[in-house]
Amino acid sequence: MSEAVQHQVIFDTDPGIDDAMALFLLARHPSVRMRAITAAFGNAAIETTARNALALAGYYGLDVPVAAGAAGPLQAVAQRDFPAHVHGEDALGGMYARLPRTQRFLDSRPAHELICDLVNAEPGQITLVAVGPMTNLALALRHDPGIAAKVRQVVVMAGAFGTHGHGGNVSPVAEANVINDPEAADLVFTAAWPVVIIGLDVTQEVVMKNAFLATLRGKGQGVGDFLWEATRHYQDFYDERDGIDGIYSHDASAAAYVIAPSLFKLRSGPVRVVQQGIAIGQTIQDHGRVNPGQTPWSGCPRQHACIGVDADGVRRLFAAAFD
Repeated sequence: MSEAVQHQVIFDTDPGIDDAMALFLLARHPSVRMRAITAAFGNAAIETTARNALALAGYYGLDVPVAAGAAGPLQAVAQRDFPAHVHGEDALGGMYARLPRTQRFLDSRPAHELICDLVNAEPGQITLVAVGPMTNLALALRHDPGIAAKVRQVVVMAGAFGTHGHGGNVSPVAEANVINDPEAADLVFTAAWPVVIIGLDVTQEVVMKNAFLATLRGKGQGVGDFLWEATRHYQDFYDERDGIDGIYSHDASAAAYVIAPSLFKLRSGPVRVVQQGIAIGQTIQDHGRVNPGQTPWSGCPRQHACIGVDADGVRRLFAAAFD
């Protein structure tokens, strides 16, 4: 890596309005070298999210492989509707049609194989940034468990631990990316690689107000206008539900952590995911070692959950990508 590049990133995503924002931040920052984009189901069906990932890569000038991955969770479940009421029918707030048509094609490998190939080729170098359901990462672990020792870091936008009064956004305790595949999330959190979890505890502390988003218009060689228009649908949803006059910075906060981890406060401890029942999808961290005996957290690696954030710092970092 060159001296300026500090992070080689595979971006695992289900684009997604906030995914598009996070990808732009990673694409523009000089400390990041994008290595690949892998798509999963989540904000829309895999056909839509893979198409969006390919189009966004072209729009942002990223010459990296883009691969389609998981179409559903590890365990078959009853069909769950995709959140068109949040992200729009195209998952980009109605803006997919405004993206330039790309002549590029998806990589022939499934996403989990592409992840394994890149990690094995450069042990200790790759950071996985996952901002959708973690099915592709879990499939990569199943395909080649040895990659856990070769990944530099895993940063995920996922979960909710109840700090600052922030519970789940799908159920009272479950966040969307986790409840979309609880088994995959638990596999990722209990694998022997270092994980940092950027959950609703911090992402809902970073509100990008309408006035802030408006300042991006006319910047970033058209991207500011694209994201302004895309976030209109997103903002309408949050205005109706939470009345915040803006949007939460979910996936962009995970990207911000990769670039500027000092903006976040971490808490250490093993993390497990509830697999069934009324609390399915809940993320629980044993940060206080309450029970010294055998528990579901015993023998699991200590991971880091974010419980504090410099919200102004995250907004400044995001705005600087448009300069």
